Amino acid sequence: MQQTFYSNGKLLITGEYLVLDGAKAFALPTKLGQNLIVENGINHEIQWKSYDSDGSIWFEDTISFSDISKERNLESESVKLTLIAILHEAFILNPNFINLSEGYIITTELGFPKSWGLGTSSTLINNIAQWLQIDAFTLLKNSFGGSGYDIACAQNDTPILYHLEQGKPIVEKVVFNPPFTENIYFVYLNKKQSSKNAITAYNINKKHNLVRTITLNDKITFDALKATTLKTFALAIEKHEINMSNILEMQTVKESLFPDFNGTIKSLGAWGGDFVMAISDKNPSEYFSSKGYHTVIPYDEMILF
Repeated sequence: MQQTFYSNGKLLITGEYLVLDGAKAFALPTKLGQNLIVENGINHEIQWKSYDSDGSIWFEDTISFSDISKERNLESESVKLTLIAILHEAFILNPNFINLSEGYIITTELGFPKSWGLGTSSTLINNIAQWLQIDAFTLLKNSFGGSGYDIACAQNDTPILYHLEQGKPIVEKVVFNPPFTENIYFVYLNKKQSSKNAITAYNINKKHNLVRTITLNDKITFDALKATTLKTFALAIEKHEINMSNILEMQTVKESLFPDFNGTIKSLGAWGGDFVMAISDKNPSEYFSSKGYHTVIPYDEMILF
């Protein structure tokens, strides 16, 4: 018997880092995601194969059931050991998938390039949770950690407003379909950023007046959501960049890479890598290509709505 599970990718528009401390985050699920295909196997093991979006295999190995049932080090950088650690946490939540099985053949298929940072890990965790009928937020917390907004995007086909309340995820579906989406583009910076490392840096540098900081973030988030014109949306995004620049004690991405850009640019998720959002009166592809950034995707091609 073959089973297929699918999860959406994600882009975090507002609330990066601060979402960890209870701020409201505005996030968008992407049209591109990841499949998990499960078939029956043998020998009390999993034959695992992962495909990138171009059809190439980026990971392939065999994992024994005994490896999954053992305690694992979650800090490992090895793909295999990280995967085993996730499956071990899944085993704790639902041991029957090991105890009552002869084995599995598992294939994953990315709809976006692995390097893009649209949620290779979060879509995998949500797919595993669907397969094993366990809570994806708990599996994330016990394995990778993080706020969980990416899991919420994996599970929802509309824009969301997300926050943590006493550590519990609160997901609200929202409407975001303003007339200016044709002026929003997503640009890949050709650099994968580690969310885990970025979160560590944030926790070291964050200020103690978080209540005031989060209140400002939430106001900006609602301003962006309610914006009816490109100008008001861009203004909210610029305020958000300034706020986070002060918190992280880092230059904004526009200051550091694109100071001559005629428009607004915002980091998405971990600062310094993955995608940025560009707001422009005209298609900015030529500008970014001249700077060496050739992946420029219009809003309507990227976002699920």
